[in-house]
Amino acid sequence: SKPQVVQGDSEIQQVLRASLGEKSKVKVTIIDDDDPGIIGFENDVLSVPSKHQDFEAPILVQRRNGSCGEVTVKYKVEGDTALPGRDFEAKEGVLKFEDKQVEAYIKVLVKAIPRYDTRDCFRIVLSEPTGNSKLDPKRDGAPERNVASVWIEASMDDKERVDKIRSILQDRWAKSKVGHANWATQFKDAIFVNGGDSDEDEVNRASPSIWDYVSHTITLPWKLLFALVPPTDYCGGWLCFYSALVMIGLVTMIIGDMASLLGGVLDI
Repeated sequence: SKPQVVQGDSEIQQVLRASLGEKSKVKVTIIDDDDPGIIGFENDVLSVPSKHQDFEAPILVQRRNGSCGEVTVKYKVEGDTALPGRDFEAKEGVLKFEDKQVEAYIKVLVKAIPRYDTRDCFRIVLSEPTGNSKLDPKRDGAPERNVASVWIEASMDDKERVDKIRSILQDRWAKSKVGHANWATQFKDAIFVNGGDSDEDEVNRASPSIWDYVSHTITLPWKLLFALVPPTDYCGGWLCFYSALVMIGLVTMIIGDMASLLGGVLDI
């Protein structure tokens, strides 16, 4: 069949026939490049991820429905919620399209700002096209301008890294809180007679006897000394292990010295 041609950007469809019969269809798009074209952004809203270092974000500007001749368009990068100098470098200039060139890029320097679950926006404005070219009438700000809102997004890698660190810190803090409570309980048990029985224990147990008070008074220094040993909640129990070894060595030294003094006094 004969190809069907339409003025402007057009499509041609033709049925191909081979010796085995009808096989497929071919779809051909012809770009009419006799016109200077229509200049505009790919979308009204764009986004770029933040990085650890300053970087240049390439913003695509397209030239559609023609690419004949050299044309230019003015651009300006301005702030919105993003602040010039802090989040990005404001700039303005002229973007040039050579003959047959259909794509060009505006490079914007984006600053390395730590972000977590936040984003800021700056705008790029196109205006005053030359060479009989026009701005895209379908874009924001048309027909006199084309405006693209560019959002600087938080990097997902940075967010995942921060979430992971925060989760680890929360787990360790929860364990630390348990350790603090257990350590406080050790001192409470050491100071009070019979460990300062709780309300439920007081119902089920009799009041401390005189002997309980006497023995508690005698052993109180030792109880307070060994209450200094941290519970097993810290450092995987290793801090408790080494502290206990130090306390055992200290008690052994004291008992050895007392035994030597007693032996000297009794001449044993």
